[in-house]
Amino acid sequence: MTLIKDYQINEQIRDRQVTLIDAEGKNIGTMSAYDAQKVADEQGLDLVKIAPQATPPICKLMDYDKFRFDSIKKEKEAKKNQKVIKIKEVQLSIVIDVGDINVKAKKANGFIADGDKVRVVIRMRGRQNKRPELGMKVMEQFFQKIEGAVMEQAPNIEGNTIKMQLAPAKK
Repeated sequence: MTLIKDYQINEQIRDRQVTLIDAEGKNIGTMSAYDAQKVADEQGLDLVKIAPQATPPICKLMDYDKFRFDSIKKEKEAKKNQKVIKIKEVQLSIVIDVGDINVKAKKANGFIADGDKVRVVIRMRGRQNKRPELGMKVMEQFFQKIEGAVMEQAPNIEGNTIKMQLAPAKK
């Protein structure tokens, strides 16, 4: 599993002219790829094309295996440190009772405390479609029971559903 992009190295480089940069980052100059490969072999390093879009392409002398190992290690570390925000969903009903709202609100508070976003959904059925204001009232009651959250998306009606999205408040 390689996370870094593939570079052309050593004999894979077929360009006529390349700009060569040594291991310390100093520009050696423009030369043929064959001569650059000879310089790399003399120093015991790899010739790596780092900027193929440049004219002429830029190649650098480096230990490719060490570079690749360090790059993979950095990417894994960066991936480990990032927080993935998940969206959890809580479904309510227009005819929900106060005790059920409390249970759902407690669950939603747990999601918010974990740093996840919460989508609250009410699906209206049959005659409930004629009274969407009751669903909005339930949404307001639910939001009042949520602690430490901001309303990222206010309750809005889309067909026979009412949706609201909550996010953790900034600290």
